[in-house]
Amino acid sequence: MARILPGAWRGAIVGALATAALAAPVPAQVQGPAQGPVQQAGLRTMTVAGDEPVTVALFYPTPAQARPIPMGPWSPVVAPGAPVSAAALKGLILLSHGTGGNEFGQHHLATRLAEDGYLVAALRHPGDNWQDRSMVTSGSYFGERPRQVSRVLDALLASPEWAPRIPAGRIGAVGHSAGGYTVLALAGAQAEPARAGQHCRTVQDDTGFCGLAKGSNGAEGAPTAAAAPAPMASSAGSASTVVRPLDGARVSAPDPRIRAVVALAPMAVVFTPESLAAVRVPVRLILAEHDQVLNGQYHGSYVAAHVPGADASTVPGAGHFAFMTQPSMSLPSAAGDAAANPTGFDRVAFQPQLDAQVLQFFARQLQ
Repeated sequence: MARILPGAWRGAIVGALATAALAAPVPAQVQGPAQGPVQQAGLRTMTVAGDEPVTVALFYPTPAQARPIPMGPWSPVVAPGAPVSAAALKGLILLSHGTGGNEFGQHHLATRLAEDGYLVAALRHPGDNWQDRSMVTSGSYFGERPRQVSRVLDALLASPEWAPRIPAGRIGAVGHSAGGYTVLALAGAQAEPARAGQHCRTVQDDTGFCGLAKGSNGAEGAPTAAAAPAPMASSAGSASTVVRPLDGARVSAPDPRIRAVVALAPMAVVFTPESLAAVRVPVRLILAEHDQVLNGQYHGSYVAAHVPGADASTVPGAGHFAFMTQPSMSLPSAAGDAAANPTGFDRVAFQPQLDAQVLQFFARQLQ
């Protein structure tokens, strides 16, 4: 998503989240013609405790009746608080939004994965979301983003409810824009934060990325002043002092528990070519032909050229925001209107195709 949501939308989203967290299970089942129960998407929320708590939306298969739940610019079709289907989960998919976004920005994909049998954990990145972008200039952006995803994974694998349901070795991750950076870092790619500044001093045709990198409060794209580390931050815990690492000459935050990743229009110029060449996790890259925020030549295509065996494709006519659920209203940002589409491109018609591609990829890779 783009910038912090206007105040008028906050009440709707907060109220809907409360409903999802507190609603009683919905017992009704949906019957398909001669096919038995049809799985739909349930929705719950959880908070991963810590110095910076992480809010997570959990989408999962349920036999209960789903319905549209208005949440500001979105209306995910879900069954809030519903029971989990008795059938075994196919796997766990972690979902990372772009800078300034939130956990519902790709709800079309999250619900489709849940309907197919996956548990989807869509996190709201602390310090880089629609309410708070303080991490963007913290000096720890590139390392903290993937580590936040790993914290969510830690919590789910320690959960008495969810851990027994998650099949061993069947964990994947999807990310859009800065979320694409995040999942590639989890796959083992290493960032050199200074590469962003070096890149923008030498090219003239990546204006969306470089404009954001220079310090706007905008949307999907580059973190601002990420190459200038802030003072070391620490806080006293109950047993020890926790010190957050700063982004330095090179940032490495792999998570070997994640076995396959999908990067949608990823921010990637900060990765070193040698670290991309060393990635062995299966990678699916999907780019937008008319991406005005992240020039694919320097980002997604750069990854495709260096990651061995990367499965890459470009969506004809698509813009950068094609991978976000179509909002019901304008979402202006420094990167453009996240609700707008290039002339002739139908985002709503495209997204079922996107969902199918992601499902096929994980079906092949998480076996």
